[in-house]
Order: sequence, then structure tokens, then C-alpha cells
Amino acid sequence: MNSAMNAIVADTAAPADSSSVDSAAGAGSPRTKLGSGRFRIWICLGVLVVLAAFGLSPAWMSLYEVWRNDPLRSVGVLVVLAGGALALREWERLGWELHGTWWGLCPLLLAYAVSESRLNAAWLLIFGSANLNLLSPGLSLYLFASGVMLLFAGPRVWRQAWFPLGLLLLAQPVPAFASQYLDLPLQNLSARVARSFASSIGFPAANRELLRLMFNPAFGMFIAPGCDGLRGAVTMGYTALIAGYLKRVAIPRWILYVSGAVLLGYLFNLCRLCFLVVYYRIALGHPFLESVARHADYAIGGLLMGVAATLLLWILTRQPGDSRVNRQSPQPTTGGSDGLPATAGRIVAFSILALLAASLGVLHQRDHQKSLADSVRDGEISPNQLDELLPKQVGAYRLNRTWQEQSNGRTTLEAGAYERSGSDEVILGIWLPPGRHTLRESWKTHGEDPQFEGRKQFLTSRDVPVVFDTSFYSDGVVNSIAGDVICAPKSCLPASEQSGVRLFFTTDPTDFTTRGARAISIFFRLEMPCENVPQAVVESELVTEAQKFLHDADLSELSRRFQ
Repeated sequence: MNSAMNAIVADTAAPADSSSVDSAAGAGSPRTKLGSGRFRIWICLGVLVVLAAFGLSPAWMSLYEVWRNDPLRSVGVLVVLAGGALALREWERLGWELHGTWWGLCPLLLAYAVSESRLNAAWLLIFGSANLNLLSPGLSLYLFASGVMLLFAGPRVWRQAWFPLGLLLLAQPVPAFASQYLDLPLQNLSARVARSFASSIGFPAANRELLRLMFNPAFGMFIAPGCDGLRGAVTMGYTALIAGYLKRVAIPRWILYVSGAVLLGYLFNLCRLCFLVVYYRIALGHPFLESVARHADYAIGGLLMGVAATLLLWILTRQPGDSRVNRQSPQPTTGGSDGLPATAGRIVAFSILALLAASLGVLHQRDHQKSLADSVRDGEISPNQLDELLPKQVGAYRLNRTWQEQSNGRTTLEAGAYERSGSDEVILGIWLPPGRHTLRESWKTHGEDPQFEGRKQFLTSRDVPVVFDTSFYSDGVVNSIAGDVICAPKSCLPASEQSGVRLFFTTDPTDFTTRGARAISIFFRLEMPCENVPQAVVESELVTEAQKFLHDADLSELSRRFQ
């Protein structure tokens, strides 16, 4: 292998002639072109990088689940592609120089360590009731790309590519805590705006039938999940972020571009909601129009966001770049390599690392299991089989009916209604996709806020105490109580994190991905008609009835069934 590498690198180390280096006298800076030898070395490096990247299988599989199943975060695919393309662009601007350093092996090895350890350990940064795992897949990608660039291109190229490499940290473009502090509040606000606008055009939003239509997928468009405008705002924000970098604008103007783009995306989404309510008003009572409501929403949203994107790009392209930042591009060097032995040695070392990493990636792919929700979507588990996983009896409560709910073509919820003589119906539900989710969050997307929320302890099967996050609702028609918990086969925890802002390391983080041991989000809901009695009495009655149901509920067994 050494002799082959020496031959390749010898080609690249040859003195540059007039065919390989542009004249510096013309317009533009000199650029080293790829000769035949350099082309071969890039083919070799490209194959090795692909093999080495395969060793990050845990990170790639985690990102694939996020990009495939979360429309809000699916823009991360484009962010990663943009980061890679812009990093290569910076390398090309510097003449594809090869002045690497052996220090590049450090971030490469660290990338594999982070990718492996994030399944069993976490540095958690807690924000109130949400958290951010600092050992994210994006960190693995950043360390890997930085290691490759340092190992072969060298520190100068690595410094010039700081922004493209930084984009890789945003492979999950919206952090998990954003759902708690941005996504849910914006969905709640947007749902209220939609209701208010409906009332203003004579479409009374206090009517429960209207709510059923506006927030029911059976009508053709479930307005809540996409009504916050965060998808459009995030896409517009990243567009402005990358455009500002390409134009080399000053930092204050760059911040202004991104902030304005986010606000523009959200403003146009509010317009979309109002147009959609008008469509609801027209379509109500016309079966054909009701059946194509989803397509109407796509058409309205696509048109408005297209206008917003055009407006944003027009603003960005008409503004000149910042002269202080863009006054001079770095000049490429003319000697393409820092020496035959060093370059050949680094390629050999990287080859060994790539083969080991690829073997590790094969093992991860072999052991990988789909989430339950993906198995249902891919037809490996039928809806009837999913219904069979619910217990037919919970103490004196018998299963009366079952149903599933879907979002973006994916089954997200399995629920059953349980009844006993002289009691109100109790709903028991399981969230199927990996990740933490609560009924309280879902109801907030409908514009419904709890009268109170807190934690209550209930005794479950075999007198095991379990702490639930509970919330109480009253809309003038029914009073209801809901409780959320996450359960692994061995234990249960409240659905929300403890309050406060702190950083800590754990070797046993809540795992929502590993089949057989993963945590499952479970909820119960109990309703009773409103009566002219004090709220404290109603709350006590609901809690008492919930305790009767949960006393015979085996949540650990339920978690095992839905692995």
C-alpha cells in the first residue's frame, strides 16, 4: 500500500507548471487546478472518507430517524449538505492545498467516541422542563469533518471553513428544548389567532363542532401541528444565515438578516392560517372541498412561503457585502503538499482507521431495530396487532374501544377507552414514536391551557408508587384530568424534567430508541360533565376515579408490550 500511496503523492508533489497554476497577473487570484495525480488522490480520499463516515452509524441512524419523522427538523438534511459543500468551497478557494497535521486524528477518534457513547451517556443541559444533550449527533459530524480537514488540508483551511463546519453542529436544526419554549407556545398562540379570526368572520370558534373540524385530521387538514409557523421560520432563518455568510456581511447586519427572515416566515404563516380559516368557512358542508382541505393548505402555504422566500432573497441580493470582511480572499499556496512521506503516512493511517470504522458501522447496522411507529408505517405491524397490545381489562375496567392517530403518514398514538359500571370512561394512551411527548403538549397545540398543572403520585399495580405530571381542564362542558409518565420496563419517571437550569453528566440517560429497554410515553385521561360544584370537589373526584383505574394498571408490562 505504501508504494501505491508514494506514487500517488509523488504526482501531486511535482512542481506546478503553467497547466496547473493560473497566472496571478490576470483578474482573480491564482488557483491550483486538479491534475491527473491530484485527481487520483482525491478519488482515494473520497472513498476513505465514505468508509470512515460509515463508522458514525449511531449518529447517522439517530439523524435519519429525526429527519424522516420530524418535518420541523427535516431541514437538517439541507443544512448538513450545505455545510459540506461550503467547506469544500473554502478548500477549493485555497487551491486544494494539502498541508495536513497528525493532530487531525484527535478529533477523528473523539468523533467515534461521542457517536458510541451518546447511547449510554449524556451531558444534559437542563432548561426548566426540557433538556439538551450536548453529546448530539451533530457534534460527531463536526468532529469528524474537522479531523479530516486538519489531517489532510491543514489548520489554515480548517480556520477558513469555520462557518461551514459549524453548520454540521446544527444537523438537528431545532434543539429539543425548542419544542417546550418555542414550538408549543407558538402553536398555542397560532391556534388562538385562528380561532379569533374565525369569530371575526362569523365562524364562531367557541363552537365545539368547529374545534372538531379545525383540529381533526378527518376533515382533511389537522391545523395544529403545522400552525406554529416554526418550519417556515426556521427554513427562512437558515437561508438568511447562509446567504449572509456568502455575502460576507458585517455581524450586526447578519444578525438583522436572520432575525428578519424568522419574523417574515412567522408573519406569512399567520396569513396562511387566516386564509385556511376562510377556506374552512367556504368548504364546510361541501364534501369535495372538505376532502381536499389538506391540498388547499399545501397550496396556500406553498404560495405564501414562496412569496416570502422571493422577498427575502431580493432583500439579500440587493444589499452589498461588507467591505471590511470581503476586502481580500486568502491566497492559495502553490506547493500542493507538505511532503511526500507525511502525506502518504497520513493516508495509510486514515485507511486503517476507515476500515476499522466501516467494520464497526456494519455491526451497528446489523443490530439496529426500527422504532415501533416505523414498523407500523412500513406494514410490519398491523393496526389490529397494535390494538392487541393494549390490556383487555384493567381491574374492574374493561376495554370498550380502541383507535390510532396519525401525523405525517405515521401512526403516533395508540389509545383505548376503558369503562366499568357506574364510572366515567377512562382513556389510556401510548405515544409510539421515540421521544418524550405529553397529552398536555398536544392540548396546548389546540389552544387549550390547563386550569392547573403539577405532579401527583398514584399507586399502580402491586402498590408501586408512580409520579405523574397531571393537569386539570374545564371548558364549561366537561371537566377532565390528564396524567403523563414515561416508563421503561424497569421503572417510571414523570414526563417532564425537574425545573432549573443546570448541567450534569449521566451514564443512564432516558432512552427512547433502544428497542427492548426504551422508555415509553404513557398517559391517562378522565372526563366528567360540568356540574355546579366547587372546583376543588371536582378535582378530588377526578383524582379518586383516576386512582381506582391506575391501582390495577401495570405500567412496566405496558412498556414491555410496546417496545
